[in-house]
Amino acid sequence: MAIEKIDIEKYMQLSNQHPVIDVRSPGEFNHAQIPNAYSLPLFTDEERKIVGTTYKQQSREAAIKIGLDFFGVKMKPMVEEVEQLNHKTVLVHCWRGGMRSAAIAWLLDMYGFKVYTLTGGYKSFRNWVLKQFDREYKLKILGGYTGSGKTIILHELYRMGNTVIDLEKLANHKGSAFGAIGEKPQPTQEMFENLLSMKLFEVPHTSDIWIEDESQRIGRLIIPNSFWEKMRTSPVYFVDIPFEERLNYLIETYGNFDKEELSDSILRIQKRLGGLETKNATNLLAEKNNRECFRILLNYYDKLYTKGLHNRENLSSLLNKIDCENVNVKQNIQKILYPKVQA
Repeated sequence: MAIEKIDIEKYMQLSNQHPVIDVRSPGEFNHAQIPNAYSLPLFTDEERKIVGTTYKQQSREAAIKIGLDFFGVKMKPMVEEVEQLNHKTVLVHCWRGGMRSAAIAWLLDMYGFKVYTLTGGYKSFRNWVLKQFDREYKLKILGGYTGSGKTIILHELYRMGNTVIDLEKLANHKGSAFGAIGEKPQPTQEMFENLLSMKLFEVPHTSDIWIEDESQRIGRLIIPNSFWEKMRTSPVYFVDIPFEERLNYLIETYGNFDKEELSDSILRIQKRLGGLETKNATNLLAEKNNRECFRILLNYYDKLYTKGLHNRENLSSLLNKIDCENVNVKQNIQKILYPKVQA
C-alpha cells in the first residue's frame, strides 16, 4: 500500500472514520493537539532536543543518524501499540509534515497499515482552526445576569435536540470569580481554540447555534476575536430573573464550596471589586453569612454584565428580553422558544 499525502480538508473528513496519530513529542502534544488525537511520539522531549541541537550544530545527516538510534528500538512497540487501536487505516502527522511523520508512516505502511499523512502537519491544522472563526454562523446568544441558570438552560436545550456550544465547558471555567472551583485545570489558549473550532466544524451550515453570552475572557482564556465579534452582533435572548431568586440559586450552587477557595476567589477580583467591598465580602464569608457575601458579589457582577450587554451596537434590535419568575429551567425554556405563546 502506498502512503498518501492529503490536505487538511480531507484529513478532517477522514478523522471521523480513522484514528489520528500525533507523532510529535509529549511536550508538544500536551500543549495542544487535534482533539481526540492519539499520542505516539517518535522522540521523547529530551531526544527531540538532542536531534534538534545536532541538526543545528552539526548537520542534517548527523541528526538523522542519532534519530535512527532512538527510533530503531521503538519500532516493534510502536507497531504493536497501533495494532491495539483496531484500525487498518490511520492518519499520521507531526509538526510540519516532515521527517517524523514520514518515518512513522513508512514503518506502519511497511507493516501493512493504510497510511495517510497530513501535508503541512499540525501547523496546517492550526491554520485551518483559525479559518473556522472567520466563517459565518447563525448564533443565538443566551443572556442573563449571573445566577440565571444559563448553563443548565443550555444543557436542556441540547437535550431537546438544539445545537449548543458550551464555551464554559470547553474552557473548564464558569466565567465568574468562583468559575474555577470544582473544575479541571483550564486548557492552553491554543487547545481551547482547537476545541472550539472542532465544535464549529461539526455544526451544519443551516443550524442555529445556542451559545452563552460571555465576556471575551473566560478565566485566563480568550474567545478568538473574529468569533467574539460575531457573538456581539447576534441576537440576545435575555433571561430576566429577579435578584433575590438569582441570589438563592447562587447560594445553592456555591454555598457548600470550600470557604478558603471562595475567599481566594474573592481576593482575585479585589482591584475591580474595591478594597471595602472585598473586606466586607470576605468578613461575611468568614462569619458564614453566605447570603450577604454573595449579595455583594452579585451586585458587582450585575453592574459588570449590564456594561457588557449595553456595549453593543444596535442593542435595541438584538435584545429579546424574557421575563422569568425564578430559575425554573423548563418554564424558562418555554418562554425562550415560544414567546408568542407565552404572551
